[in-house]
Amino acid sequence: MFAADGASWMVFNGEIYGFQQLRRELEGRNHRFRTSSDTEVALNAYLEWGDDFVEHLDGMFAIAIWDASLQKLKLYRDRPGIKPLYYFHDGRRFAFASELKAIEAVLARADLAIDGTALYDFLGYRYVPAPKTLYRRCFKLAPAHRLTFDPATGALEGPRRYWQLPVEREPARRSPAEAAEELRALIEASVREQMIADVPLGFFLSGGVDSSVVVASAARMGGRISTFSIGFDADEVSETPYAREVAGLFGTDHHERILLRDAAQELLPRLKTWFDEPFADESAMPTFLVSRTARENVTVVLTGDGGDEVFGGYSTYARFARYERWPAWPRFMDSLAVRLRTRLGRRNPLARTLALLEMAFNKGPDRWARIMFGMPQAAKTRYRREFEIPRDYDDWWHYREFWRADLPLRTRLQYVDFHTFMPGLVLTKVDRTSMAVSLEARVPLLARSVIEFSFSLEEDLRYLHGEPKGLLRHAYRGILPDRILDRPKKGFGIPRYYLRDLSRGAPIQEHVLRSLFLNPQHGVEHAV
Repeated sequence: MFAADGASWMVFNGEIYGFQQLRRELEGRNHRFRTSSDTEVALNAYLEWGDDFVEHLDGMFAIAIWDASLQKLKLYRDRPGIKPLYYFHDGRRFAFASELKAIEAVLARADLAIDGTALYDFLGYRYVPAPKTLYRRCFKLAPAHRLTFDPATGALEGPRRYWQLPVEREPARRSPAEAAEELRALIEASVREQMIADVPLGFFLSGGVDSSVVVASAARMGGRISTFSIGFDADEVSETPYAREVAGLFGTDHHERILLRDAAQELLPRLKTWFDEPFADESAMPTFLVSRTARENVTVVLTGDGGDEVFGGYSTYARFARYERWPAWPRFMDSLAVRLRTRLGRRNPLARTLALLEMAFNKGPDRWARIMFGMPQAAKTRYRREFEIPRDYDDWWHYREFWRADLPLRTRLQYVDFHTFMPGLVLTKVDRTSMAVSLEARVPLLARSVIEFSFSLEEDLRYLHGEPKGLLRHAYRGILPDRILDRPKKGFGIPRYYLRDLSRGAPIQEHVLRSLFLNPQHGVEHAV
């Protein structure tokens, strides 16, 4: 979209929430509008406030602006990292897109050299962490960052962070009742804003706390809503019974599909098409299927994604804390434990005990990496040689970048998750699989107001009664059944036996890398 002067332009992917109110403010500042689009509102906000315009935006967005007065190109990505934004820069040329495959389409093959450290990182994180991509001169703009390209000089300014989580603030004192009431109001306001659409709209409903909270908030506004869930070949490994219960409670138009084992294995090769680079979250397959089911009925869905990171829902935090007082063991013990586990086989009881000891006797980001199913350094020796990784390379640099030892333990781990696992794996999975069927997925629990409220609370209030998501559960007690609120977190991953025959017991990231991205005859330089 071009500005009124016909010289400045915006390219925009996503949605700005509450843009109608921002439009009224801009109209009061003498901006005139030709359309009813949020794109034009964002463009005029930039013309009014310059780089500070992002302070006035809430939503999911990847934005590029050609500023004719400055003769510069500017990129911006939303705070949580819901929408992707890739760019290529070789010191002279510049390209940007929402997908790597678009950049591949405009560059010569010689411009796209594989980054061996990115493939190596993938084995540890299960995704390629920002700002890296599969290619050496292609990058992801990190969440909450902006970047400027000057075509006159070929230089970049940034990337620069424009927003931080409010963990530095003195926590506001609130009673549990006051905090619960404010939290419900913020979530309902976010759901109401994100339900504004000129196309059919529905909800993903897993039966977990987060998606149930979103559906409950929508149902309180009146009107019949559509919900969609996915299950597996047996109820004991599915959450579908809980989804049915919530759907029945609120009288939704509920749709359910079952992902069978054979279908899951057939979908696995699509990971390369969806993500363009190595990605190893097997829950991408049921997410794709539920997206495809929803797209048969609606064009937009609201999801519960981000709730675990914002409200503290992962059991991994308690697992980390259990070993916090254990001493660290010598580094050579990692290699010894890996060799023993490999020889014994993953299902051997002694091998499982060794895996627990590896986790217990490591500290900080190293322990966190094991809890997050990253392949330890000793298990990646062959890849370190194959990808020519320097001896002093830090395997866990991405976790270490956001490791805040000054924060209380659970908040520290939430902080890491919010900046790494959530944008790198959770939000990437939902965006790519939903967009693969032209379905727009919105995430009301990641509204700026909700994020900042939760992270500004005292940790003990966020984890009320010492429970994961304690305050969120308390806020919806009496609205959702105790059976939904109090059951243990199950997660959205597919049953392990679905892929056992394919991976032959190896970590899923190793199977993805060797089967989809590495040519066994020619190695890394001929991977794609």
